[in-house]
Order: sequence, then structure tokens, then C-alpha cells
Amino acid sequence: MNNVLVIQTAFIGDVILSTPLASELKRNYPKVNIDFLVKKGNESLLQNNPYIRDIYTLDKKQGKYKAILHLVKEFRSKHYDLVINLHRFGSSGLIAVFSGGKKVYGFKKNPFAIFYTKSFEHKIGDGTHEVERNLSLIAEFGASKIVKPQLFPTENDFQKVAEYAKQGQYFCFAPSSVWFTKQLPLEKWLELLHIKEKQGKVYLLGAPSDTELCDAILSKSNSTQVENLAGKLSILESAALMKNATRNYVNDSGPLHMASAMNAPVTAFFCSTIPSFGFGPLSDDSKISEIKDKLYCRPCGLHGHNECPEKHFRCGREIEITEEKIP
Repeated sequence: MNNVLVIQTAFIGDVILSTPLASELKRNYPKVNIDFLVKKGNESLLQNNPYIRDIYTLDKKQGKYKAILHLVKEFRSKHYDLVINLHRFGSSGLIAVFSGGKKVYGFKKNPFAIFYTKSFEHKIGDGTHEVERNLSLIAEFGASKIVKPQLFPTENDFQKVAEYAKQGQYFCFAPSSVWFTKQLPLEKWLELLHIKEKQGKVYLLGAPSDTELCDAILSKSNSTQVENLAGKLSILESAALMKNATRNYVNDSGPLHMASAMNAPVTAFFCSTIPSFGFGPLSDDSKISEIKDKLYCRPCGLHGHNECPEKHFRCGREIEITEEKIP
């Protein structure tokens, strides 16, 4: 096997959880060339990855089918021995099928899976981790059942955040999520902040779009121990800061998988979603915090919602935030 293409054009966390394919393929085939296709904006997640040759991006802003056609032409010239599509939607399936790859592997849920060389089950809810599901596609090539994902911040990334680490013990909070019901409520973040500010500095992390939420936490906390870094650090700089934090606190969202990729200590809050979906933390030191009671309405979906369908959001509001409950 000489050339392999991995396609994962979903969210940040999905891309991070696809990185074990690169490390496992390279472990079993040291001379293989591995390329990745990700959604435009996620390419920085794979920068500096020693297992990956080239990173391609799908930019639908230039026109979905124009972008697909351009990529297909490029990929057909690469003569891939194997194309692995981890994404379960049509556009990625179309690219995979017409890529010219000698073999095309992917999940049965993709509408174009009927044209794959091999298609695999993608069962959610039985406790199988997403990394396990992904690696099952290359089990025949000697892949381990599960390994940690990886990100590779540079020395410059670590130097950029060194000034924040100088404060001594510090904690990173990533309070936002794409989906409201996957996001621990603001008042709960404040409860946690009032505990952690006594132990060290607290840094709020997120994308530029998360600045408003982080500003709200900052203003309501009335604390001199908290600093809003949302939108001020790149993804890899944020990962570097998380690496050496005393602990990171995250939702069931992208930063959770960033912590796993850095093997950083992490506590993950699961509100409307549940760990058995397979997106829990993989760090050596990891904890999950969720509501104690079983709710008839939880989980209310795989990805969450913009508001609680039942209007009470008990799965988030009733998570206990105490020094005894939250490490």
C-alpha cells in the first residue's frame, strides 16, 4: 500500500478522532503516504502531523459541486490504493466513489456506500468509542482496536501560551458548544469558577464566536482570577495551553477531544447527550460529570438542540457542581 486518502469533512471533534487512522496506518505501513480531506477551516487541526503528507480542504463556499469536481480531478491523479471515508453524508461519499481509489471503504450510513468496496456498520449507543468505530475500517491492516487521537502544537505554540502558564496552577474552561443542549448552563460554569478561582488562574477558551458567552461569564464572576482567551488563541495554541493545565473543563464538544489528543487532565460535562454514544474523553486522567437521575427525555438526540425540547433542561441544570463531585 503506497497512497491512502482519509476523508472526514465533519466537525472539529470528528477530525481529531480520525487522526488514529493516520498513526495506525503509518505504524503498520511505514512508507505509506497518507493524505486527508477536511472541511475548510479544520485544516489547522492536522498541521505538523508527522503521519500526514498532504491536507486538502472542501470549501463549499465556492460552490458545492464545483468544489467536489475540483477535488475529484486532483484525487484521481494521485492513484490512491485506498480511500477511507469516515463522513456519513452524500458529498463525501460522492468524492470517495469518484476518487479513482482502487479500494473505497466507509460506513454503510453514507448514501453512496452501495458503491464502496467495503462498507461497515456505524452503531451508536452501545458504548463503542468513535475511535474504535473509525479504526474498525482498517482492522484488516493490523490497526489496534483503540488508540488516543493526537494534535501536534509546535514549539512556537507552546511559547505563545507560556506567559499564561507562568501563573502557576491554572485551569482551562471551554464553556461553549455548537448545540445549546450540549452546553453546561452559564450559572453552572460560574459555580465551578468560584471553586477553582481559589486554587489558581482560570482561562476561558473558545473560538471568536464564543467571546460573548465567555465575556458574560467573566463579567458575572467578578473575579480577578479569570481571563477570557476566546478568539485570542489558535486551536493548536489552545491545545498547548490545555496540555499543561492542572485540569480542563469541557462540554461534549470539540475541546473534549482536544484534551484527549493532548492526553490532558479533563472533566467532561454531558448534558443532553450520553457517554455511551462513544464520544467520551480518552485522556489517562479523565472524568465524566452528568445528572444522577435518569430522565425520560435524555438523550434527546445525537447532536443536541438549540433549546431544550421539554423546556426544562434538567440534564444541564441539575448537574452537581461541588468540590466533592467535580475533580
